[in-house]
Amino acid sequence: MTAMTVELTAVTGLPMIRPGDDLVGLTVGRLAAEAKSLRDGDVVVVAQKIVSKVEGRLVRLSTVEPSDRALALARDTDKDPRLVELILSESRRVVRSRPGVLIVEHRLGFVGANAGIDQSNVDGGEGGETALLLPENPDASAERLRAAFFDRTGRSVGVVINDSFGRPWRIGTVGIALGSAGLPAIIDRRGDADLFGRTLRVTIIAHADEIAAAASLVMGQADEARPVVIVRGLEARGPSLPASALVRPPELDLFR
Repeated sequence: MTAMTVELTAVTGLPMIRPGDDLVGLTVGRLAAEAKSLRDGDVVVVAQKIVSKVEGRLVRLSTVEPSDRALALARDTDKDPRLVELILSESRRVVRSRPGVLIVEHRLGFVGANAGIDQSNVDGGEGGETALLLPENPDASAERLRAAFFDRTGRSVGVVINDSFGRPWRIGTVGIALGSAGLPAIIDRRGDADLFGRTLRVTIIAHADEIAAAASLVMGQADEARPVVIVRGLEARGPSLPASALVRPPELDLFR
C-alpha cells in the first residue's frame, strides 16, 4: 500500500500570490524553469493561505462592524472585536474562550482556533490590517486545481490543501488537509491482517492529513516562502474521498 521511498520537493521562486492569480500556471511555469515536471500519481500540496488569496478571501478589518456579541467576546478574550466578528461569521458555535484563546466549531465542521482566520504573512496594504479567511469550500478548491493541472499538463495528480492546525492535549501545530481531490483522504484498513494475522478492527488512516503534515516539513511556518510542495512516490490505492470525510461527525465525538 505504501512506497518505501517518498520524495517531497518544494516549488521555489513563486511570486507573492494575489487575488485572481493563475496558481496552476505559476506552479507549472516554475517547475519548467527548474527543468522539472509533474508525473501521474504525484500529489500537489498547496498552502491554504495562497488558495484563499487567489480566491479573494481577504477582508479589511476597517470594513467590519462588530456586533454586541463580538464586543463582549472580544473583552473576554483580549482580541480585536473586528476579528472576533469575522470569527463568529465563519463559525457555527463557540466551543471555548478565555483570554487569548477562542475555540470555535467552523461552518465546515472542524473545531479549532479563530475559525482558521489568520493575519500572518498577509499584506495589510494601504487599507490597514487585513485578515484572511479559509476557502469557502476547500474540497471544491482542490478539485478545481486538480482539473486545471490535468488541463495544463495532461498529468493526473492529487491535490491537498493544507493548513496548520492545533490539537487538543498536544502542544504546537501540525499540517492537516483542509481540502483534497484525486486521492483517498481516508484509507480504511479494518478487516486487514497485522503482522501476526490478527484482524484490524479500528485502523482508519487519515491519509490526506499525513500527506499535509509531511509537506509542512518542507513548506515551513514563517518566512520560507515555499507554499507548494510536490509529493512523489505514494502508492496508496482507494476510492477518491474529499478531506471533509476526515471530520468526525458530532454523534461520534465523545469530547464535544
